[in-house]
Amino acid sequence: MSEPIRVLIVDDSAVVRQTMSEVLSADPEIEIIGTASDPFVAAERMKEQAPDVILMDIEMPRMDGLTFLQKIMSQHPIPVIICSSLAEQGAQNAFRAMEYGAVDIIAKPRVGTKQFLEESRVTLCQAVKAAAVARMKPFKPGRTVEPKLTADAILPRAKSSVLETTEKVVVIGASTGGTEALRALLEVLPADSPGIVVVQHMPEVFTRAFANRLDTLCQITVKEAESNDSVLRGHALIAPGNHHVLLKRSGARYYVEIKDGPLVSRHRPSVDVLFRSAARYAGQNAVAVILTGMGDDGARGMQEMKEAGAVTIAQDEATSVVFGMPNEAIKRGAVDEILPLGAIAAGILKRAR
Repeated sequence: MSEPIRVLIVDDSAVVRQTMSEVLSADPEIEIIGTASDPFVAAERMKEQAPDVILMDIEMPRMDGLTFLQKIMSQHPIPVIICSSLAEQGAQNAFRAMEYGAVDIIAKPRVGTKQFLEESRVTLCQAVKAAAVARMKPFKPGRTVEPKLTADAILPRAKSSVLETTEKVVVIGASTGGTEALRALLEVLPADSPGIVVVQHMPEVFTRAFANRLDTLCQITVKEAESNDSVLRGHALIAPGNHHVLLKRSGARYYVEIKDGPLVSRHRPSVDVLFRSAARYAGQNAVAVILTGMGDDGARGMQEMKEAGAVTIAQDEATSVVFGMPNEAIKRGAVDEILPLGAIAAGILKRAR
């Protein structure tokens, strides 16, 4: 049996530290080596024993989590998972943390129903195991991107109200490492790109902030999906956290449906759910992309899409933070093309013609 994953929990709330410790300790593959109320205490704990993964809040006394994260990533990169409250400001700071090198965002577990606590256990343990195998790189300050300040901000370009029956639609699934991968992919797509629907494993509230952030960086319009939203050229819809999203079709019009339901492939939203709906309602008019992520969510759905005549693309191992999801799809024979992240946008446009 391999050594358990050593985890350090850093949060100023004693209740949160205790809750996360109890949840994670129940998994035999995970060992809690310590907890800390702030980054200074955490630094002392790390001198005693180096963790494999750090679970960390952003808002903390004496030193905020973002500053501590930058120090970790610039000196000795360790996989860090950001645990944040479900608040708009917390979401914005969490995305800054992802830019600084954090590998995942999860919502702080809170006391609730048995189902909620069980789902929190699944999410926490999965996030820790994904982070433990993530490829880490030293932090380097990124370029500053000016917000999208064009006429689109006031009056969007006219769009055809009816899609042709041969209109292509793109569905994308991602998990650990996916927030930055999606940014890199969507940023380079032109304004007339095919309509896109995305599932990124992420808690509720964070998906709206994520969509809004991408909208300021991309030529295409990006928003959190709502039921009955049309899938239009030049638009990307992000599945809302804690809800599944399905692609549907009415005549020549593609649209999305937002649904509650159980965890599928250990996730809600689930890539498998989106891909299965795309196989059923778009078939050969669809292009499916599976990006970096832990586990196998999306592999079965991508196989169904390939069988329905869709084009299927997977991110390669070298550019994936975690190669789990793409690799599972590849092993099933569900992938037409394996591409590095920087080539996927061109691959989508080529296949969607």
